[in-house]
Amino acid sequence: MRIVFKKLRVSVVVAAAILALPAMSFGQSAATMLPAESEAKGRELLQKAIAALGGQAYLNVKDLYRTGRLAQFASNGELSGFVKFEDYVKLPDKNRTEYANKKNLMSVNNGDKGWELDRGGVIEQPEESIKRYLEGFKKDVDMLLRTRLGEEGLRIRYAGMDILDLKPAEWVEVTDRERRITKIALNQATLLPVRAVYIHRDPETRQRTEETEYFSNYHTFSGIQTPKQISRERNGRKVYQVFFDVCQYNINPSDFLFTRESLDQRWAQLDKKKKK
Repeated sequence: MRIVFKKLRVSVVVAAAILALPAMSFGQSAATMLPAESEAKGRELLQKAIAALGGQAYLNVKDLYRTGRLAQFASNGELSGFVKFEDYVKLPDKNRTEYANKKNLMSVNNGDKGWELDRGGVIEQPEESIKRYLEGFKKDVDMLLRTRLGEEGLRIRYAGMDILDLKPAEWVEVTDRERRITKIALNQATLLPVRAVYIHRDPETRQRTEETEYFSNYHTFSGIQTPKQISRERNGRKVYQVFFDVCQYNINPSDFLFTRESLDQRWAQLDKKKKK
């Protein structure tokens, strides 16, 4: 009986939340808005999101450093374990991730080039991996808000109200020239992004892929609202879940960190330790 009452209580909460929304929210349906109205409302919401995330401090981010744990999932979607990591990002297209305490597993990307360090040495990343890495920037919410809103050919529209995690949210849809669709859900109270849906088709196979990203547990670092937990699903299957411990902005990491030479240097150090 307790379970029944709990379910009933949740249903009542959801219904109450929906009824509590302003009548105009649902009366002014996104589907009935004129294109100019829809775009104006969508852009207004995105600007409010930028302000909520930290305003000028958010826009002025040049690099970031993060540590945390990465949850790994098997092909059946079951959790298979966690791995610790350190991550350096230098905008617009540099990334270095170091795994485990020994730092004997690393991945470095620098534009259209990429390398990996594993127990066998340093190798170049496969072309497909680099392609996925670069594509990731095109569907990254932070990159969209910081650098892409003025992009030529970008279409923005208000996509309506919703209830997400029992809280009112508003959706904004952005479509770029290459027909990538990004839908961003903003918590109505905080205006922070809580969910993003990326929809695209393979140019050759025309196969549709839908990825959903969840942002939660926001904390302020250097004046910037930062989600300490991010999860992603692809076509309904869990891909990863990240829990950040430390987030630092604008630490100005050396460009050397994002080179193959840095991995070669680390491999030489590891090899030296083995020989000892």
